[in-house]
Amino acid sequence: MPRFRLDIEYDGSQFAGWQHQADQPSVQQAIEQAIGKFCGEDLRIRAAGRTDAGVHATAQVAHVDLAKAWSGDKVRDAVNAHLQAAGARIAILKAAVVPDDFDARFSATGRHYLYRILNRRAPAALEKGKVWWVPKRLDAEAMHAAAKVLLGKHDFTTFRSTQCQAENPVRTLDRLDVGRNGDFIEVRTSARSFLHNQVRSMVGSLRRVGDGSWGAADLKAALEARDRAACGQVAPPDGLFLVGVDYPEALGKLAITGDADT
Repeated sequence: MPRFRLDIEYDGSQFAGWQHQADQPSVQQAIEQAIGKFCGEDLRIRAAGRTDAGVHATAQVAHVDLAKAWSGDKVRDAVNAHLQAAGARIAILKAAVVPDDFDARFSATGRHYLYRILNRRAPAALEKGKVWWVPKRLDAEAMHAAAKVLLGKHDFTTFRSTQCQAENPVRTLDRLDVGRNGDFIEVRTSARSFLHNQVRSMVGSLRRVGDGSWGAADLKAALEARDRAACGQVAPPDGLFLVGVDYPEALGKLAITGDADT
């Protein structure tokens, strides 16, 4: 059975997250149903990251095993046709054959997220559902400077959901940059893996630095408290995007060359 890598884009505001839900729509379920209508198979797909309700993706990665060696273009176009017919705001950007040992989740060596804050007095119109609107002026430079205390290997208990199922709260944060682009503040962060709600929790706490109610020392104290109660407001899911997933170079090359139609 050939294994396919799927590169996926979606608007998360329509879904209760990536993962299957008993009584709510999920991205995973919508794609599985579309694949089933295309090839007649009842199957499961695995993703690099199980994004929460309302979180978006421009570069999610999943894998699926199909019974037939379809071309990548055929898989992409057929699945997209069924997704569009169902009204799902999901697009398969690319489908390609990969080695059998490729695993979208466990083969990943890095994940990259972008969080967007609309920082102006007027609320969002065109960007509604894709940003966190914060009308009070934020100091992006202060946020960027304070963010450096979170870089490296730490116990991120303060910045994870009480429902987080990870056995170990220790993570290594490789990047956490904050910059202003006109009315938008962009927070970009990278790590091999993240805890549940970690990015949104860090952004919510950085917002407190931006509005002057916290300094870098307060953010550091929150981290060292290892206590969820020390966290600032958790940022809403609207502004969060999964924008990249890294894989070993050998797997990446095979994912590209393994499909003759790509």
